[in-house]
Amino acid sequence: MPENGSMFTLRIDRSDAGKRIDAHIASLVANLSRSLAADLLRSGDIRVLGQFKKPGYRLRVGDEIIGRIPLPAAASFTPEPLPLDILHEDADLIVINKPADLVVHPSPGHPTGTLVNGLLHHCPDLAGIGGQRRPGIVHRLDKDTSGVLAVAKNSMSQARLAAQFKGRTVKKDYLALVYGSPSADAGALDDPIGRHPVDRKRMTVRPDGRTARTRWRILERYDGIALLRLHIETGRTHQIRVHCAAMGHPVVGDPVYGSRKPSQHLTNITADRVKGVNRQMLHAWRLVLAHPRTERIIPFTAPLPPDMAGLIRFLQQASGFPDDAFPRLIKALDTP
Repeated sequence: MPENGSMFTLRIDRSDAGKRIDAHIASLVANLSRSLAADLLRSGDIRVLGQFKKPGYRLRVGDEIIGRIPLPAAASFTPEPLPLDILHEDADLIVINKPADLVVHPSPGHPTGTLVNGLLHHCPDLAGIGGQRRPGIVHRLDKDTSGVLAVAKNSMSQARLAAQFKGRTVKKDYLALVYGSPSADAGALDDPIGRHPVDRKRMTVRPDGRTARTRWRILERYDGIALLRLHIETGRTHQIRVHCAAMGHPVVGDPVYGSRKPSQHLTNITADRVKGVNRQMLHAWRLVLAHPRTERIIPFTAPLPPDMAGLIRFLQQASGFPDDAFPRLIKALDTP
C-alpha cells in the first residue's frame, strides 16, 4: 500500500473495472481522503496512462495509474487566538461546541476568523492533516448553526473519523424551532435533495437529488412554533433546513429557507419577539461516534446556546407552561 510522499503504480483488472478512480485510489493509499485524491487528479499528480482524468472517471481493464502522493503541505492559514468552547480533547480528537456566526474553515469570503484559524493556534500540529484546505475537519456545520463539531488531531484519527461519517455510523441529533405545529408527533422525511436549478447557492427537494433521510419528533408545542428533535441518517448540505421547509414548517430565523410571512403562525407578542432572531434556530445537540483509537462509543452533547435557550423560555412562558418547564425539558433531553 503506497504511503504519503511516495510514487505508486496501480494496474486495473476486472475486479476493479467500473469503480470511480478517486474512490479507488483513496481505498488503497494510506491517510488519503477521496477529496484529496480528487485534488491530485485535477492537478495531474495522478494520471491514467499518462493522461489527466476527472475524479469521476470509471476505471477500465488495463488502465495503469501512476501517481505521486505529496507530503502534507503546511497549512497556509494564519493561526489566530480565538476562544474555543472545548467539550473534549485528547491526543487524537478535539470536540468543539461551535457558536453561531462562526465559519468552520477559510474561504474567499472568510479568509480569517474561522474555526480552523482558531484550531491551528490551539493545535499547531493540525497543519497538513487531511489536506491543506481543511486541516482536521471531517464534517461541518453551517455558519449560523451552533453545536457539536469533532476535529481530528492526527492522520490516523482523520482517516478513521472520515470513514465513520462516510459509513453513516455516526449518530447526529439536532434541536430546531420551526414555524407552525406539525399534525403528527413524529415522522420521517425521505425527500431527495439536490442543487436548486436556478439559485446554485440553495438546495431543494428534487426527484433526481441525492437520498436524504431525516427523522423527527416534537418535544414541545408553543404559540405557533414547535421544538423538534431531529436525527439525520444522511448528511446532505442544508438537509434539516430544506426538509423542514419542504414539510411546511421552516426553521425559525432561517434567512434562506424560512417563512416569508412568519407572523401568520404567531400571536402579536410572539411575532414581536421572533423579529429579534438573527439566525436559524438550529443546534447540533448531540454527536455519538467511536473514538478513533480506542473505538469506544462516546456521546458528546453541546448545551443549548443562550439565544435559543432564551427564546424557548419565552415561548414556554407565552404559551402558559409551568415555571419549571425549562429544567424539565433539559432533563427530558438527556433521557434516551
